[in-house]
Amino acid sequence: MEYGLIGARLGHSYSKPIHNALADYDYRLCELPEKADLHAFLEKRDFRGINVTIPYKEDVMPYCDTIDDAARAIGSVNTIVNRSGRLEGHNTDFAGFVYLLRKNGIVLRGQKVMILGTGGTQKTVQAVAKAEGAAEIVIVSRTPRKGQLSYEAAKKRTDVQVIVNTTPVGMFPHNAQSLLAPEEYPKLAAAVDVIYNPLKTDFLLRAQACGAKTANGLSMLAAQAKYAAEYFTGKAIDDAKIARIEAEICKEVANLVLIGMPSAGKTTVGQYCAQLMNRPFIDLDELVERESKMTVAEIFACEGEAGFRRREKEIIRTTLNGHAAVIATGGGAVLDAENVRRMRQNSVVIRLTRPVQQLETGGARPLSASYEALCEMQRQRGPLYAAACDACIENTGTPQDAARAAVEAFDEILDR
Repeated sequence: MEYGLIGARLGHSYSKPIHNALADYDYRLCELPEKADLHAFLEKRDFRGINVTIPYKEDVMPYCDTIDDAARAIGSVNTIVNRSGRLEGHNTDFAGFVYLLRKNGIVLRGQKVMILGTGGTQKTVQAVAKAEGAAEIVIVSRTPRKGQLSYEAAKKRTDVQVIVNTTPVGMFPHNAQSLLAPEEYPKLAAAVDVIYNPLKTDFLLRAQACGAKTANGLSMLAAQAKYAAEYFTGKAIDDAKIARIEAEICKEVANLVLIGMPSAGKTTVGQYCAQLMNRPFIDLDELVERESKMTVAEIFACEGEAGFRRREKEIIRTTLNGHAAVIATGGGAVLDAENVRRMRQNSVVIRLTRPVQQLETGGARPLSASYEALCEMQRQRGPLYAAACDACIENTGTPQDAARAAVEAFDEILDR
C-alpha cells in the first residue's frame, strides 16, 4: 500500500475521495479489526504514509521511531510517514479541529467546554480547547477516571457553553442515538460532533433547534487530510481546497428530499430531479404500500390515520438513513418531529408549493376530501413545512422547471 487509512471499521469513511481530490497518489482503506492485525501491519512497514482512525490513534505511538512535539503533547497520532523505514508520527487532527472552529465561527476562549469521550480525538480536542483559552474543560466518560464525569453527572453541568462529541455514538447506521440532550443545557452556545456520517447527527439537530451554532466533523476530516497530504508529498496545498472538497462530498452523499401538500407534485418533480442528478427515486408512500400490501386509502380504512403514520414513520426511519437519493415524502410526514430530524440528517429538504386552489381533492388521498379540508390542512401544516425545509420552490409551471430549480437549490445550499 502506498498511502491509506487504517482503523477497525472503515465502511463509513470518506477519506479515499478526499485524498484523491487532494493529491495524485494511490490511497486505500485498510481495515484492521484487531490489535494483532495492527501489530502485523506496522511491523511490516509496507507503506509510504498512512492516516490512523478509531480506535488506534494511541496504539500506533509505540511503533513510531519519532513523534513530533505536538503529537506527543496530545498523546495521539493520526498521521504516520515512512522515511526509509523509520516511522514519523504526527497529529494533523489538531490543525483540522482549529480549522473547523474558525470556519463555523465557534469560539472556545473563556467558555466552559464539555468533551464526550476519552479516545485519541478527545485528547486532540482537549489540547485545542486549552490552546484556545477555554475557561474550563470537562471530560465525560462511560467509565470515568479521576477528574472525569459520568454521563449521569454530566447532566448536572447545565452551565457548560460548548459540547463536543468525540465518540462514535450517533454514527450511521445508528442515526437516532445521542449521548446527551442539548435541551438540558440552557447556556449552550455551540455543539460540535466529529461524526460526519450522517451529515447532521441527532445531537447536532437538537442543539441547532436550541439556537446553538453547530458543526459536524467533515470540515475537520477534510482539513486534517490536507495537512496529512502535505506531510506525505512534501508540497504545500491551498487551503481553499478544503471547502471545495467538503462541498463536493456533501453533494455526492446528501439526499434531496421533497416535502409539501398532497398533490403539490412531489412525485412527478422528484422523478425529474432523479433524472437530472442520475440518482434513484424513492416515493415513501409507495414504500408504505409495498410493505403493507395495501394502498394508502386501504390503510386509512383499516387502521386509521394513526396506523398509517406508524407505518410511515418506520419507512422514514429506515429509508432516510441512506444516501444520494431523491425522496418524495407523504404530505403529512412533517407532522412528526422525529420524521423531520431523520429527513434533515442526510438531506437537503426542498418544499414544493402550489396555490391551494390548484391542489387535487378526493381520489386516493383520504385527507384531501374537499377544498375546505385542503385549506385547513394548509393552515395547520404550512408552518411545519416552512420550519422543516432548506428552500422553497414554487411548482406552478412545468414539473421540469420545478425540478431544475430544486436541483439548483440543492447545489447552492451545499456550496455555502
